[in-house]
Amino acid sequence: MKEIKQTIIDDLLEQINNSPFLLVADYGGMTVPQFAELRGKLKETGARFHVAKNSFVKRASESAELPGEVADHLSGQTAIVTGESDVCAAAKALKDFKKANNDLGAVRCGVLDGEFLDEGKVAALADLPSMEVLQATLLGVLSSPARELVTVLNEPGASLARVLAAKEAEG
Repeated sequence: MKEIKQTIIDDLLEQINNSPFLLVADYGGMTVPQFAELRGKLKETGARFHVAKNSFVKRASESAELPGEVADHLSGQTAIVTGESDVCAAAKALKDFKKANNDLGAVRCGVLDGEFLDEGKVAALADLPSMEVLQATLLGVLSSPARELVTVLNEPGASLARVLAAKEAEG
């Protein structure tokens, strides 16, 4: 029996270590179809929803050297969410599910790059635009100076062409 428990803890530890973030959520009161719906929404964002005993999650989080505040939020029916990249999309999926299902699936806390996030900070992440929108915005900001430089460099030649065209039109 001890080997099975250790295998579960090792699996949780691997999931935590392979993810840049961890979200702790409450799954109490969910029906099986709601649980499946939430798992599907999280899967679309590249995240996974894990259910395990709080003591196993606590031991795995201690082994992963996560902030100690996480252990304070491991009570009741707890699930953890891990993912490959986009914490904002996973947080948004949880927030949208909670809103649509009478506060089921509430986020308790999170960890991003080793920093503890309380419920408010996770909610703020959920309100951020998607990664694709943020990348497009950054690209626009980075390309703007280059576009203006090209306009400035082309202006003397364009002005000369307009003057010559005006002189030619005069005759």
